[in-house]
Amino acid sequence: MCNLYAMTSNQKAIREIAKVLDDLTGNLQQLPEIYPNTMAPVVRNGEGGRELVMARWGMPTPPGYLKGRKVDRGVTNIRNPSSTWWKRWEGVQHRCLVPLTAFSEPEHLPDGTSRPAWFARNEGEP
Repeated sequence: MCNLYAMTSNQKAIREIAKVLDDLTGNLQQLPEIYPNTMAPVVRNGEGGRELVMARWGMPTPPGYLKGRKVDRGVTNIRNPSSTWWKRWEGVQHRCLVPLTAFSEPEHLPDGTSRPAWFARNEGEP
């Protein structure tokens, strides 16, 4: 997954597409920039069926990478899925659908800086 995405659709559209039974998000505002370690809507399997909830984006960092750090900002790109660290989260109970309207990847510029290059389904999106 990228490190920046957007969700600018509305709750009704998410509920209809994902066949959500329970919406627990409250008044969901548009989120034009969703970064790791922030709250964002997800669709997950609940006891009564699919539910739309807010969840923090990211996975816990393996302990070896936290040495000397006081805060775990999480991992968004799992580069070694065969690692035993990730096995506990492979089950269906830990999966979710992440609704989004666009995502970005860094575009590296000639001067050495970068900016987000956005990818969207609709032509009218940036």
